[in-house]
Amino acid sequence: MKRYLIVFVCLALLVLLSYFPVFRLDLSSEKRYSLAPVTEKLMQDLDAPLEVTLYLDGDLNPGFFRLRQATIDLFEELAARSSSSLRLRSVNPSQAEDSEQRSARHLELSERGLTPTAVYERDKEGKAIRNLVFPWVEIAYKDKKIPVSLLKNIRTYSGEENLNASIESLEFEITDALRRLSQKGVPKIAFLEGHGEYSEAETYDISKTLSRYFQIDRGRLGSDAAILDPYQVVIVAAPKQAFTESEKYIIDQYIMRGGRVLWLIDGVRLAREELSKSGISPLMDLDLNLSDMLFRYGVRINPVVLQDVQCVNLPINIAPSGEKPHFEPAPWFYAPLLLTSPQHPITRNLTEVRADFPSSLSLVGDGKGLTAHLLLATSGNTHIVATPAKVDLGLQPQPDDKGYFNASYQAVAFLLEGVFDSNFAHRMPPPDLQHTQPLLRSSKATRQIVVANAEIIRNETTGLASDSTTLPLGFDRYSQELFGNKDFIRNAVLYLSDHDGWMELRSRSLKLRLLNKKLILSEALFWKLLNVLLPLAVLLFSGLVFFVLRRKRFAS
Repeated sequence: MKRYLIVFVCLALLVLLSYFPVFRLDLSSEKRYSLAPVTEKLMQDLDAPLEVTLYLDGDLNPGFFRLRQATIDLFEELAARSSSSLRLRSVNPSQAEDSEQRSARHLELSERGLTPTAVYERDKEGKAIRNLVFPWVEIAYKDKKIPVSLLKNIRTYSGEENLNASIESLEFEITDALRRLSQKGVPKIAFLEGHGEYSEAETYDISKTLSRYFQIDRGRLGSDAAILDPYQVVIVAAPKQAFTESEKYIIDQYIMRGGRVLWLIDGVRLAREELSKSGISPLMDLDLNLSDMLFRYGVRINPVVLQDVQCVNLPINIAPSGEKPHFEPAPWFYAPLLLTSPQHPITRNLTEVRADFPSSLSLVGDGKGLTAHLLLATSGNTHIVATPAKVDLGLQPQPDDKGYFNASYQAVAFLLEGVFDSNFAHRMPPPDLQHTQPLLRSSKATRQIVVANAEIIRNETTGLASDSTTLPLGFDRYSQELFGNKDFIRNAVLYLSDHDGWMELRSRSLKLRLLNKKLILSEALFWKLLNVLLPLAVLLFSGLVFFVLRRKRFAS
């Protein structure tokens, strides 16, 4: 009777515990199975079911299998925190009755933007094997569907490092799609015009990317002092004409009220048409009447041009005059590939950013109330060309000339966070403004990003008029490589507009624990036998001990 009572009490306790919320423990040192509070809130705010299709399936190598499993684990966590149902469906794109049907399926996915990744491996006999994998998920919510790429492709990373970076960024990429799907209102950002800034065509690619998150307006400042208030971020991209004091006052007080600005400003003036024709152009200081305001905010754009050994290549005609042209790749030191900070969410796991004729930045002032984060910089082999000077394509230094490339790690982009002092704190407001508010001498806690190069945001075009084609931002036509310009600008604007700390998800770090492939191949048989025979040996030994003890017990 006592035994039945204990069983009944245990069952009653189990029933009682089932009424309590389910709890999950993450015992990993990196908390890789824990969701950020902002992600949990996002899942609790969903008011409709989620349908998720995972295309990373089939014959996968260990690296892609790890990425697949991490994706499944993440969606299981999201489902546990979601206020609505979440259904995950796994599809193998290569599963088909014949090769023709398989090719048709691959083509259909590619046309929808889900491009495959070719994986080249070798079997035990050393034969090369090529497999196509689709590292994508599609997330459907209500009447909208968004594809999400799971794989990062950072140029300087190995395959294992890219897969690890992909796992690190999973929560950010998935929640990025969920935020866009469930977004009820559309925040606004603005590109300033009226000072020779880049046209809509020159910023088409980044505008297309940012339009997934924001309503994008373009226009002049005018005389309305409150014209910028509706915008979360203001982008100043490549002005060539000076700002008036009224325009500076509008921007200044917008920042004082908590506004956020992305400055992309050249430090020098360059005659590009003259350079393309004659190969020579003067370099002069570019005065935009912004130096005093930026100085007040804690940064100075230096009137210099940076050359760097780490740069893109351009085809140069090396044939003698009068002979058939013969082009060979040569380093173009005026187009450095800027290093990205591995610590900050804006630039973490980001490949190099291409710049053309960049200038450098210096931090100024006492820095009280402000925090500066370096985002972009040149390499350890840099040369500084101070203005006035000239660019001569016929004079190219040698990459190994240490006397020429004698500078290192020159800052090109800074993020400034904190409380800024107004540039008009001890000045009268301009008299020609309307809807002015009481002058604010210091700002709320806010952010600004200053980049000493405007070319970073400009996309190239091919052809003319209706036959023109916009190239992806950061794409190099000669090397056919895509650099990190678009991701940098996108992350910069998202970080500036982020009030919830969502961009901090890009800071997640998982330690890469690689296996020794050589050791695995040489000791594979030993470990296989150990895994198969050791459990059997333990079982036989335990049975033998139990038999001996039992026999001894009954014998006595």
